[in-house]
Amino acid sequence: MIKKTMSVHEVAKLTGITARTLHYYDEIGILKPTRLTEAGYRMYDDTALSRLQSILLFRELEFPLKEIKAILDSPNFDASEAISQQIELLELKCKHIEELITFAREIQNKGTTAMNFEVFGKSEIEKYKAEIKAKWGNTKEYQEYKQKNIAQNNYSKITNELMTIFSELGKIKHLSPNADEVQNGIAAIQKFITDNYYECTNKVLSGLGEMYVGDERFRNNIDNAGGDGTADFVKQAIIVYCSKRNV
Repeated sequence: MIKKTMSVHEVAKLTGITARTLHYYDEIGILKPTRLTEAGYRMYDDTALSRLQSILLFRELEFPLKEIKAILDSPNFDASEAISQQIELLELKCKHIEELITFAREIQNKGTTAMNFEVFGKSEIEKYKAEIKAKWGNTKEYQEYKQKNIAQNNYSKITNELMTIFSELGKIKHLSPNADEVQNGIAAIQKFITDNYYECTNKVLSGLGEMYVGDERFRNNIDNAGGDGTADFVKQAIIVYCSKRNV
């Protein structure tokens, strides 16, 4: 039975996350304590713990904290619907892991001649995550993504086309980020995102540049497409691109 209010250390013991993490969640505003004691200690009630539970579930599903905060703070957020979506995502993740286990066993039995790179793809998971962000994200960009309603059979095609642009940029990463050829590639990324996802303003593009290196999944996908260092190169090129446009 959970107490009516719990201290940081009690919450940490209950959940397994660190006190430092709880302090950080408070600092960035994703999980504020219910109240502070006269001595300044953070205290959490059942409502706060319920929000923490949602945060931890989304973290298990590899949502960045910024996106989790946008989802939970959405005025349209429905906790019961969200838990259903989380279950769906967990089931997709479980299915993906089971497929990887089956493939690994196949390699074990047949040797390294067993080749199947499709098993590593997560397009179905990423599409569903994008739909959740679109529904709860409460941003202009997410709402535009929802309105465009990318069909399942086109999702992989669109993703591959975007990766092709990164691949082409990877081929010229020996050039200066300021080079015309490189800057034309950044302009192509901006146009592609606007055409297929949401309006990619210079401000949005600048944020994407940070995400391309800050989010391990994006970094790995971009580097796989264009070679090691492509994500960092693209970020630097985006900085140049946006600086010329006063962002």
